[in-house]
Amino acid sequence: MRLIFAGTPATALPSLRALLDSRHEVIAVLTRADAPSGRGRRLTPSPVKAFALEAGIPVLTPSSLRDEQVQQQLRDLAPEAAAVVAYGTLIPGPVLEIPTHGWVNLHFSLLPQWRGAAPAQRAVLAGADETGMTVFRLDEGLDTGDVIATRRRPIGAYETAGQLLEGMAQEGASLLCEAMDALEDGSAAFTSQDDAAATHAAKLSTAEARIDWTLPAAQVSAHIRGMSPDPGAWTHWQGSRMKVLGVEAAPAEAPADLPPGSLHATKRHLLVGTGTHPLAIAQLAPAGKRPMRGADWARGAALDEHAAFDDHTDAPEEKR
Repeated sequence: MRLIFAGTPATALPSLRALLDSRHEVIAVLTRADAPSGRGRRLTPSPVKAFALEAGIPVLTPSSLRDEQVQQQLRDLAPEAAAVVAYGTLIPGPVLEIPTHGWVNLHFSLLPQWRGAAPAQRAVLAGADETGMTVFRLDEGLDTGDVIATRRRPIGAYETAGQLLEGMAQEGASLLCEAMDALEDGSAAFTSQDDAAATHAAKLSTAEARIDWTLPAAQVSAHIRGMSPDPGAWTHWQGSRMKVLGVEAAPAEAPADLPPGSLHATKRHLLVGTGTHPLAIAQLAPAGKRPMRGADWARGAALDEHAAFDDHTDAPEEKR
């Protein structure tokens, strides 16, 4: 089939590559406009745009899909179907009708669970031990269309949302291609979603990412992993914001009575107290510094027996 591919971040790239290697023809790529990035705030193309240009695929970056000229441009391409992976913009009704077989979306949850912008992150934050991927046909709702295919995927005990999403992006690419094949040969089956079972995966906020060390260890672990890498779970150390980006297995000799937020370092681990038992911090990022191993930071910080993360609401905000 002649396909349009719509996507923006790096998580969309495995699907685009897979479709380019499939029996289908990607005739154009639809992605978000260049956006300011880095310290200099220079306009930077999305990962999908950069890859598509290098691959010689025509790229469209419309500011609005409601523009009649843009819609006519899409009609002129005469696509038979459109594949969507993390495009970041709702597709209006008139545009949904352009491809013969509609718009098919790869979503990183088992719909109707976690409809919305942050499905993988919300699954980890909820403490789930399993999630999955869904390929469905877009309608005008938010992730409400009929399901074509699903695939389940376990969540590791120490896996961050970023690691989970990276894995599902790779695994989901083949699922999307299989769905496209089924659309072409007429074997695709469509199953309506149960709206009563739906949950919402709202975009994560920096304010929401603050760590509450008084919660049970399992909840703190899920919070840290679900917020990693972006926006990054955070706490305060000596009046400055520090991001905590990962956890790991605690050593057998970990103290059992470490108060919430209190720190204890061994040669290989940094432990922090919670409302139940201590957690081992795998990676953190002090304000203005790159991520580093928790144990490496602890050695440089020369922690004493009273060391603890601060809990000051008036601590200075990290510059963004």
